Amino acid sequence: MSQRLEVVDPTIAPPVWAALRNEAYAQAKSEAALASLIAAVILNHDTLGDALSYQLARKLGDQELRAMSLRDTIEEAFEANPRIVETAELDLKAVFERDPACKGYVQPFLFFKGFLALQTQRVAHWLWHEGRETLAFYLQSRMSELFQVDIHPATQIGRGVFIDHGTGIVIGETAVIGDDVSMLQNVTLGGTGAERGDRHPKVGRGVLLGAGAKVLGNITIGDYAKVASGSVVLRNVPAGCTAAGVPARLVNCPAGEEPAKSMDHTLAEAVYDYVI
Repeated sequence: MSQRLEVVDPTIAPPVWAALRNEAYAQAKSEAALASLIAAVILNHDTLGDALSYQLARKLGDQELRAMSLRDTIEEAFEANPRIVETAELDLKAVFERDPACKGYVQPFLFFKGFLALQTQRVAHWLWHEGRETLAFYLQSRMSELFQVDIHPATQIGRGVFIDHGTGIVIGETAVIGDDVSMLQNVTLGGTGAERGDRHPKVGRGVLLGAGAKVLGNITIGDYAKVASGSVVLRNVPAGCTAAGVPARLVNCPAGEEPAKSMDHTLAEAVYDYVI
């Protein structure tokens, strides 16, 4: 194994990277069957960006676009825009803090397809703005095939976003997702027809989108709002409110201080009379 297989001082290395490496070191020692994988993906690298580029290339590479060539492209994106790696660190931290099933940083970095799909989209988004749309679409296609998550490369996504489970998520081209948003499986941020132009939802900061929520059209979900599981939202939701039902109605305002971080999916007893 590489000589870099050592415990890292968190006072020197960035905290998430240090925690990830230290967890990986302990797990490589305790689970011999996965030691080579853990070393190749995490322990043989000096930075989070190096490890992430290796992991994404390893997952996404195929016969048409080999992993080594794809890694060169990913590293190009990271070098041109270091914010991508900084954002990945915040995304990884969000998974650890909001998912009660998450035991540490190694688990999502190696295995959680919501996290991996999100990082794939961030690279595709960079390619899109560089005018390399064909390669961006290629990554979108691979993301959909591997992770069952379909996010358009042009979608604007903030920092500290948590995609739980990931399966069945579909997000359209002109959607905008703010910082600190959490969403569960089978969420759709889509359009309402064949119209072109700006046609997808704008999701504010700290919003919680429950499993199976469908938010359709060029509408706004205000900051710290909540969309209940299985709801269909066709009109704006005010900041701090909860929308529930088919079609969705406002259930309670406020929804809670930071529903995306608390992951609180409960609903109030009283339901307002009007449809949003």
